[in-house]
Amino acid sequence: MTSAKQVGEQAPAFTAKDQNGQEQTLTSLIADKAVLVVFYPFAFSGICTGELCSIRDDLSRFVNDKVQVVGISCDPMFTQAAWAKDQGYDFPLLSDFWPHGSIAQDYGVFNEDAGMAIRGTFLIDTSGTIVWSQVNGPGEARDFAGFDEAVAKL
Repeated sequence: MTSAKQVGEQAPAFTAKDQNGQEQTLTSLIADKAVLVVFYPFAFSGICTGELCSIRDDLSRFVNDKVQVVGISCDPMFTQAAWAKDQGYDFPLLSDFWPHGSIAQDYGVFNEDAGMAIRGTFLIDTSGTIVWSQVNGPGEARDFAGFDEAVAKL
């Protein structure tokens, strides 16, 4: 695993399909507002479900006039679709399935031994610069401390 992208660095561009089969690009996501990119290991897993449910349950914190949210894992698009439907996630969940983990690799949050993304969280402004980030290892729940302050500075 390479080191994760840092605050102040340019975010790597990506193109991936969301749970509805719609192609999403970083360029289109940051066209109007910042985007919070939330990498997670696996759909339907306990910690990941809890984390994304907390985003769903406080959606106005993560989707508003300044920011939007997108989740990314190495799960296939159809798994993302089933999980989004099951949990009521109305925000994009992108599939980094093939080439397997290439987006997570570009962000330095891919665990090659396990074939999964680790919990990398990146706030990217409209210029494509990472303005806040946090990386948590497997089994470590995500903490959004500092996120609100970073959004306020956008």
